[in-house]
Amino acid sequence: MIHSLFLINSSGDIFLEKHWKSVVSRSVCDYFFEAQERATEAENVPPVIPTPHHYLLSVYRHKIFFVAVIQTEVPPLFVIEFLHRVVDTFQVLLIVPGSTNVGDQLPTGQLSVVPWRRTGVKYTNNEAYFDVVEEIDAIIDKSGRCCAGTKDRGRLLSLSNPRLLDDVSFHPCVRFKRWESERILSFIPPDGNFRLLAYHVSAQNLVAIPVYVKHSISFRDSSSLGRFEITVGPKQTMGKTIEGVIVTSQMPKGVLNMSLTPSQGTHTFDPVTKMLSWDVGKINPQKLPSLKGTMGLQVGASKPDENPTINLQFKIQQLAISGLKVNRLDMYGEKYKPFKGIKYMTKAGKFQVRT
Repeated sequence: MIHSLFLINSSGDIFLEKHWKSVVSRSVCDYFFEAQERATEAENVPPVIPTPHHYLLSVYRHKIFFVAVIQTEVPPLFVIEFLHRVVDTFQVLLIVPGSTNVGDQLPTGQLSVVPWRRTGVKYTNNEAYFDVVEEIDAIIDKSGRCCAGTKDRGRLLSLSNPRLLDDVSFHPCVRFKRWESERILSFIPPDGNFRLLAYHVSAQNLVAIPVYVKHSISFRDSSSLGRFEITVGPKQTMGKTIEGVIVTSQMPKGVLNMSLTPSQGTHTFDPVTKMLSWDVGKINPQKLPSLKGTMGLQVGASKPDENPTINLQFKIQQLAISGLKVNRLDMYGEKYKPFKGIKYMTKAGKFQVRT
């Protein structure tokens, strides 16, 4: 949105500039200087100045003009509010507005040649941990087929099968040209936790669905009772345990109460919101968890038009369901031998089963 930012003092000198895209020549400010000359006072300079190829939006505070250069039409108040926030930030960083004395609150990252990393960082332990966290978004139809794609997000490093990745976005520390040419993630990491990369894996790559739900939910016309039964089981988990399983379902308005018995875990039903929740926990493949019983319905009420949708939450440790793997992790420029760790996890995103 904002292409460039110029800071101009009361004498008409540009003493600071910042460009987010390509560099805009300082000559664009000539239109601002002309408007400044026509104004009787600095506060009377128009906040929005159109030029043949740009728009100049400005605020005047502490005897300094903050001039933003815009190439397309945008809400001007939004840009002006942003400029005021920039001024407020400078007030925090500088002891005396307009002076060259820097306050003690200046972030140390601003003094580094790598803006996302502080200078002079030292640790007693030299460790690097990388997590591959993938979320599955899926809609399962009545026959158990997946009718929506899967979406995975992760934080990872050098990959053995990067062709799986689609719609990739990177942290600024990643050297994008090397990724384009070699499909290798080369970077100088920030301190602490950060997201290195986010990606999608489309359904065309045949990502396996790790769980299944068997369901039998029935309503009868002119009957005050209905039947409810669901069973949750593992499916293509590479021998890994599915844990943290929670099943929720929004029941129809005609359901007054539910009398259910779980084979494991605990369940609740709110008769006001009609929300059923079943905290399953871990799934034991040798004894699949189930929830079954009856539903109390309004007398004389018609049969619901649709059966309820079942929503699942779960996670699987040490498994990337897409098959993505970190091939190797190399660290350069260090004299010591750091500890390196990789962890995988698959969890449910928006996971629905239609009944």
